[in-house]
Parts: sequence; C-alpha cells; structure tokens
Amino acid sequence: MDFTQIVPSLPNLWEGMLLTLKLLLLAVGGGVALGTILALLRLSSSPLLSGLAKAYVNYFRSIPLLLVITWFYLAVPMLLNWITGEFVAIGAFTSCLVAFMMFEAAYYCEIVRAGIQSISSGQLNAAYALGMSYGQAMRLIILPQAFRKMMPLLLQQSIILFQDTSLVYAVGLMDFLNMARSKGDIIGLPHEFLIFAGAVYFVISFGASTLVKRLQKRLAV
Repeated sequence: MDFTQIVPSLPNLWEGMLLTLKLLLLAVGGGVALGTILALLRLSSSPLLSGLAKAYVNYFRSIPLLLVITWFYLAVPMLLNWITGEFVAIGAFTSCLVAFMMFEAAYYCEIVRAGIQSISSGQLNAAYALGMSYGQAMRLIILPQAFRKMMPLLLQQSIILFQDTSLVYAVGLMDFLNMARSKGDIIGLPHEFLIFAGAVYFVISFGASTLVKRLQKRLAV
C-alpha cells in the first residue's frame, strides 16, 4: 500500500470536495424549502392538495435515488425536446441538483410534517385569537417552534444526503469520490485512493453525527 501520491493529488481532490459540498448545500436548501411546502399541503384541509402531496412523497420514497438521477439526466432532455421541438441539454450538475432536491424533499416533508404536528393545537388557536391568518400563524408561531424541534432530524437527513452525493458518478460528475477514483486509476493506486476517500467520508459523517447529537441535547426541552 502506497499512500504517498495522495498528498500531491490533494488540490484535485479538494476541487471534487468543493463540488460535493456545493451540491449538498444547494440540495439541502432547495429540498427543505420544497419539503416544507409539501408538508403544508399534506396538512391542508383540501383533499386534492393533500392527496397530491401524499402521492408525491410516496412516489419518491418508493424509487431508488440512482434512478431519479439517471432519469433527470437522460429522460428530461428528451421530454423537453418533445415539448419544444429543440434539444435542451441539461448539465450533469443541474440534473443531479434537481434530482436531489426533489428526492430529498419527500423525506424532508415527513420530518417537517411531524414537527408541525408536534406543536400543540392551542398555539394555532391562540394565533387565531390574536387576529392572525393561517399563513401568519404558521410563519410566526408554528414553523419556528417546529424547526427547533426537528433540526436534529433535518441535519441527520442532510448527512445521509452527503453520503448519497457519491451516486453522481452515474452521470460522470467529478465529485470527491469520483475524483479520487479517477486519480487512483490514472496513477495506478486505485485501492489507496478509495481507502482515503472512504476515510474522509467516515470522518466527516461521524463528526457531523456527533455534533447533531450534541445539538439534540442542547435543544431538548
């Protein structure tokens, strides 16, 4: 085992890590936003809106993430070509970002919905008594308390998403893992580079999980 070639390759590996982190942060932000909207729709009194949100969540939680990534990368351009009559190329990063956002939104939706339902109904009734609308009550009263309770779960799901970003190898996106694999193949040390990549993923994921547990204890009421 020869790990001496890893140090000269660190600049390239860092570029892959930056792409991974960029994809992670954008996907988490978009996924939480879309998941919150879906959660509010699921809790809606309208059977149509609630049913559509439920169907969305059940569908994306029933298919593999790799299939979603591949579908967006291959099928969406063909669909847009059929609609517009012109070929619209969707880059690997954009297709992966949209796939992660839509896929993770189904999981974030259930976390947010559970967080909202954990808040006493008396909070909502008190907001109505103060003359607030439903939107104001959710934005100012319910959601802030709900996010405080569900923050550890949201972060834990984000750690899972960080690990799932390695699936972008399927569309050739040079994230950290794919960069490490590529450099290892070029130099002729594939095992060493993959072991190093696995160690980096473990350190980041384990460290983040430890911080989440501490945060959960601090936020506990």
